[in-house]
Amino acid sequence: MGAAAALGTHTAIGFLRHPEQAQAQTLQAADEIRDAGNIHILRATPETCFWGFFNKELPPVLTIDSGDIVYVEALTHHAGDAPDLLMDAGVREVYEKVTDRGPGVHIMTGPIAVRGAEVGDTLMVRILKTEPRLPYGSNLAAHWGYLYDSFKKERVTIYKFDTTSNLAQPAFAFDFKGRALYDQPEFISPPDPSARETIKTGIALPLRPHFGVMGVASQESGRINSIPPGAFGGNIDNWRNGAGTSMYYPVFNRGANFYVGDSHMAQGDAELSGTAIEASMNAYLQIFVIKDFPITNPIMETATHWITHGFNEDLNKAMRQSADQMVDFLQSKRQMSADEAYSLISVAVDFGVTQVVDIRQGCHAALPKNVFLPTPYSA
Repeated sequence: MGAAAALGTHTAIGFLRHPEQAQAQTLQAADEIRDAGNIHILRATPETCFWGFFNKELPPVLTIDSGDIVYVEALTHHAGDAPDLLMDAGVREVYEKVTDRGPGVHIMTGPIAVRGAEVGDTLMVRILKTEPRLPYGSNLAAHWGYLYDSFKKERVTIYKFDTTSNLAQPAFAFDFKGRALYDQPEFISPPDPSARETIKTGIALPLRPHFGVMGVASQESGRINSIPPGAFGGNIDNWRNGAGTSMYYPVFNRGANFYVGDSHMAQGDAELSGTAIEASMNAYLQIFVIKDFPITNPIMETATHWITHGFNEDLNKAMRQSADQMVDFLQSKRQMSADEAYSLISVAVDFGVTQVVDIRQGCHAALPKNVFLPTPYSA
């Protein structure tokens, strides 16, 4: 299992028939994290990280049971923007030793195999708690950003976090001039105090710690670019994917082979400049295998909403897919007719642009849970 140390295992709860079972057990587990002595520990090391690609042939670095809790470390691929603030010894070791990279950019930790996960099942990943590894993060206005043609330059802004107040404030910024274009996030910019411009604008923004990348091994064989999201999850970049949220993924391979990366401390819908506040982060995750809850695309569950996603190079088609996914969700999971679902979506569902910077753009559809009367769940 490489450097992944499993310190005992969480008591397996078996396979779940419906998400409500997982929600109840997970909420209880969240209260018990502090006292749990049987949590898997998955450190981010050169042996447990892969960079810039997904590949279903990658062997798992950790194997768990359904219902187990994993403490996992995720590293940002933007640590080189301010290595004096965004790198510790562990981050630097991964940068130095993981040399097999691309064609994408993200650093992933995993894969994690889940015993009993079979093709056609659904993997539920509940984020119980997150914490920044270091108190700084980087936002890049990149050449792939939505407004690059207006600004015609790339600029790095470094933010400092205050987890007590749950706020981030910009510390300094500099124009990126390390090379013609910021095309290799692993590039390390030597600290240059003279180029760092102190930001005097009085702003503070709420932290929204979340994972930009989570997912399972895809159906496709070989090396897959980590940038475009897909049915397997990957780089969805939905800022709601933080503590208290559950993500559901269709399982395409035995064991599911889950991975996590691209941790963010804040982001807005669209991720307009090309990146979020990119920062290394640690988290407690609880992972379940759910039987008889088939899905074809990632679905998000927050405390208040069910959220479906659509991905396409054409934003209109991404919007259409997110709507079609919501119709399917209401028909298959709530036994509504297509006509009933269409009407409900038009009057109650909020659509948003998840991101416009990941080659395959994303839209999401958010359905409030409170539209349903408190009747027993059936499927």
